Amino acid sequence: MMFAVEYYLGLILIGIVAGFASGLLGVGGGFLIVPFQYFLLKYIGVEPDLALLISFGTSLAIIIPTAISGAYKHSQKLDNIVGPGIRLGIFGILGSFIGGFVASLAPSRILEIIFGCLLLFIAIRNLLSRDKKEIKARFDFNFLAIMLTGLFVGFFSGLLGIGGGIFLIVILTMLFGFSMIRAIGTSSVFISLTAIGGTLSYMISGWGVNTFPFSIGYVSIVNFLLIACFSVPLAQVGAKYAHKLPEKRLKQVFGVVVLYIALKMLGILP
Repeated sequence: MMFAVEYYLGLILIGIVAGFASGLLGVGGGFLIVPFQYFLLKYIGVEPDLALLISFGTSLAIIIPTAISGAYKHSQKLDNIVGPGIRLGIFGILGSFIGGFVASLAPSRILEIIFGCLLLFIAIRNLLSRDKKEIKARFDFNFLAIMLTGLFVGFFSGLLGIGGGIFLIVILTMLFGFSMIRAIGTSSVFISLTAIGGTLSYMISGWGVNTFPFSIGYVSIVNFLLIACFSVPLAQVGAKYAHKLPEKRLKQVFGVVVLYIALKMLGILP
């Protein structure tokens, strides 16, 4: 099956936007990769249920190299992110693996609504965000805290095809007193590991079920290659700007974009 030219152009555009957002905000970019792929797949006539699972599975596969690219750039400037990121990520892999299997069994409309609500939360949080002062840690960043945080964020990562950085950054800054830039760096390390568990579970659960051409389970090879080619280098650019630009203005711009996508996913906008 040959795809239309606009399909390939759409995938390239997704890679550029999601890659930059990933490096800039320490997120996997899945909150953009999932809905954009979903709309694009539906546009070329793929059934909504299948389109959603392909979007989730492929998004997680793309997040692995994209987040590694951003994490590498952050680790050059910050020396205390790799250890915490890996410790969280080990539990994140397990949570994400479980979340991916749950997603393949759940009705797609329920997942669409959950995803839309998540995006709404992200949008409102970005639009209302104030300049972050250092927040005092409310809890010790000990083994139990790391395990519970990794499993919790990992589960939602696998369930919704996102890296989970959106949740993790909130938890690290609000509960464990991380500075914003350290939370972003740690998150990018965590995401690159967590996405592995979810990707594997979507490959296994979609094996022999997915009818979309050039796929391994629910992971589309065409989508993966084209988006990742652009998202990986753009994550480096985003990470570089994260250390330079005013955080508040950036968050407001992304807030508006994400709000639009959220309302579209929830069916409020056509």
